[in-house]
Amino acid sequence: MKIIESLLYTKNHEWVRVEGEEAYIGVTDYAQHAMGDIVYVEMPEVDDELDAEDGLGVVESVKAASDIYSPISGTIIEINEELEDSPEIINNDPFDAFIVKITISNKSELDELLNAEEYKAYISEIEE
Repeated sequence: MKIIESLLYTKNHEWVRVEGEEAYIGVTDYAQHAMGDIVYVEMPEVDDELDAEDGLGVVESVKAASDIYSPISGTIIEINEELEDSPEIINNDPFDAFIVKITISNKSELDELLNAEEYKAYISEIEE
């Protein structure tokens, strides 16, 4: 299982890559393994405003549908349109296949997210 040191994570298995005042959000390697083959991704619209923990979309796999939650508050400035035709790219590299890019509206919320070490420890706990 791949965990990238420079990213932030949630207990819902989303990752966040911060670039200045913007952030990319996607699902983790752990999540895509647990879901199996991904067949569809439902995404929000550009300009949608999200609060932390708002639903931001749904990832459907051959096993089940899983809600995706926004780890932080912000306004969506880009969706990964490639996922509309090729949702399986999340299985290939979940860290390259972001779901949305947002403008961060409350940077202090980043402090509530897990760093790579904390996320590894969390995964270990839930796998026991």
